[in-house]
Amino acid sequence: MVNKGVSLREISRILKVSRNTVRNVIKRGEAPESARKTKYIEDIPVIRELFRECRGNIIRVREELESRHGITIPYQTLTWIIRNHDIGKNKGKKRAGEYLFEPGEEMQHDTSPHNLKLRGRKITAQCASLVLAYSRKIYIQYYPCFTRFECKVFLARAFAFMDGVCGKCIIDNTHVIVASGVGPDAIITSEMEHFGQIYQTKFEPHWLNDPNRKARVERPFHYIENNFIPGRTFNDWKNLNQQAEDWCRRISNPKYKRSLRMSPDAAYIIERPSLSLLPPFTPPVYQSDCRVVDIQGYVQMETNRYSVPHKLIGIKLEVQKHWDKVLIYDKQKMVAEHKRIIDKKETRTTLPGHHPPLNREKSHQGPAKEELLLLGKNEDLDSYIKNLKKISRGRGVLNLRRLLNLQRTYPHEPFMAGISKALTYGLYDLARLEKIILENIAGDFFDLS
Repeated sequence: MVNKGVSLREISRILKVSRNTVRNVIKRGEAPESARKTKYIEDIPVIRELFRECRGNIIRVREELESRHGITIPYQTLTWIIRNHDIGKNKGKKRAGEYLFEPGEEMQHDTSPHNLKLRGRKITAQCASLVLAYSRKIYIQYYPCFTRFECKVFLARAFAFMDGVCGKCIIDNTHVIVASGVGPDAIITSEMEHFGQIYQTKFEPHWLNDPNRKARVERPFHYIENNFIPGRTFNDWKNLNQQAEDWCRRISNPKYKRSLRMSPDAAYIIERPSLSLLPPFTPPVYQSDCRVVDIQGYVQMETNRYSVPHKLIGIKLEVQKHWDKVLIYDKQKMVAEHKRIIDKKETRTTLPGHHPPLNREKSHQGPAKEELLLLGKNEDLDSYIKNLKKISRGRGVLNLRRLLNLQRTYPHEPFMAGISKALTYGLYDLARLEKIILENIAGDFFDLS
């Protein structure tokens, strides 16, 4: 073969022997006497069984051979046995098929969890994707969870992004859309079936364990996770989804695909006339519930609380959950509109004017009546009252009331003499003030002899 121009590498590959062996055979002009053999030939059935039991972990196979059967095989020898005796190796590749789609025939939808950073915090977000099977045009959005509500929100946005829909949408067997059954024979929930009728499309699950049926949407998830997420920062969910939509417009869809021999945007121009037109009016996607206003003037939605006017306490209201807002209705009248709290729990939001202050208005304004009765009669008394209020709590009503009682109890001259003396020494203890007054009137009212 060498004389015929076949390289040593090619001979080695065909015969599955090393190039050194090929060189030695050519140099000697004869084949080796016998192929390499192993003394562990009798242990190959045991190795094959342990390889299956240990799920292909050769180190565990070696450990179990020694612990169970007392067979010690060097690691390199064991790997050589596994390679050369086709242990754990699939014999040949299975035949693969190919799905071909006409323009406007089919679109595919699926979700995948992606790890990313939102406001500097690591989270797991659900990446929802819709792909047109013919042109490979893609649209993605991220959600904290993916229920039927988020599914309708995403599909409405995706259909608007594509500016049309295909007659069939392939999905997996998720219970977000499927009510019961598996595969094309599954029963779609009435809510999602009605949603599909609005847009003139039909949801069809693929057979179980057949993810290749929607490979158009499965394959891009790895590209999204390793191209869109790395090196990007996201402030909130709105910013995250805006960047995801921009990435679809500027990077993914204009990119040339070798399998298409053009970009998805270029192929979309061919597919666009075959898409079904969007309905002239698309109803808003929301989830409606009834809530009774609690005693604090709030209604609860997803562990969070939203304020309503306080006069509606105890009344049952309709609460509509949209993707980015919460609308609250009293019968047909909208009484409140809040920005929806998405990534927080046990949080409440209050709009201005909904709740007046809980504290009652102050019943006493201005100086107390005791102060008015004391002021304006003497400068020393006015100064004493001013300083007494500074060291008293609140308006000093209790101290002023006691001072008024002292004025009414004792004669004017001893009272004012006590005030002047207390003011001179800075004495504002009313018990000591009363003692000074009593000293001033000791000889006038009491016979101390």
